Amino acid sequence: MTRYLMRQCILLFFTLLALTLFTFCLSYWFTGEAMTNSSGLLPEHPDYADTFAARAFDRGVVAQYIAYVQHLFQGDWGRSLLDGAPVFEQLKVRFGASFEVIFLVLLLAWIPGVSLGVLAALKPGKASDQLILGCSIAGYSIPVFWLAQLAILVIAVHLGLTPIAGQINPLYEIPALTGSILVDITLARPDNLSGAYLSALQHMILPILVLAVMPMMLLIRLTRNSMLDVLAKNYIVASYAKGMSTRRVLWSHAIPNAMQQVIRQLGSLMSLLIANTLIVEVIFSWPGIGSWLVRSIFERDYPVIQGGLLIIGMLILVSHVLLNLFHAWRYPQVRKDLYASS
Repeated sequence: MTRYLMRQCILLFFTLLALTLFTFCLSYWFTGEAMTNSSGLLPEHPDYADTFAARAFDRGVVAQYIAYVQHLFQGDWGRSLLDGAPVFEQLKVRFGASFEVIFLVLLLAWIPGVSLGVLAALKPGKASDQLILGCSIAGYSIPVFWLAQLAILVIAVHLGLTPIAGQINPLYEIPALTGSILVDITLARPDNLSGAYLSALQHMILPILVLAVMPMMLLIRLTRNSMLDVLAKNYIVASYAKGMSTRRVLWSHAIPNAMQQVIRQLGSLMSLLIANTLIVEVIFSWPGIGSWLVRSIFERDYPVIQGGLLIIGMLILVSHVLLNLFHAWRYPQVRKDLYASS
């Protein structure tokens, strides 16, 4: 496992290095002054001469890149061209808001997605299997932006069951300390604590439900296909021949082995979920990285674009590596196949 861990860490290091090189080059590819694009400070600003790019300008591009990476580790990601706020401080709050949604979506999609996939695999070709498979294909095919608009029109506007946008009713005045509205409510402890929680949960319903549809449908299909492969294995047939009950065979042998193929595909699912989150945050005015990045693109706020692209790329890369490590730890055969050992 140590060898595999080192391999993944080295791969992550060089990939992140390439990502920082790409975001650094954006300063020169954008229109305008490269040092202003990186720092967010205009030449007439009193702190302009102290920016990493200005201090390393005479030493060449390599020195500027090294200074850029150093300032990334120090939390100096420049300032927004619009309001002058530090990008890293904004990023911490926006990341908390996006992470909260992604975590709840994965939790909501995983439980029914795996359960329905197992149920469909137990009765292949039957009515229940056809119904679940048909719904999963239909749900996976629906564009998330269209589903979000439909949910707003039907659930929020016509039925009036949920709010349309935002994190919480503005009357509660919850300060954004972490970005996660549930955590911020706990820290703020307003007078009407239960009402604040209820308002936050009501605002979460639509974006989480809309985002959970596609990963849930994908998990159903992945689990069903993996379960069908596992149920056809000889050790499953032998388990039934020994007189083991169906429940014991499923929980002890079939489902744990079927999850090996599902976990392997979770990296692609995470990438798809993060991309959809960017769209849904804009539609529901959720104050996360997606709405922040899209706004900065329209307003040409180059330091924010750099920071947003960097954190999204890092999030995708780190999630892939963590899933690979968990997969290799949970299923040692992966490491044996990789290094051709018995």
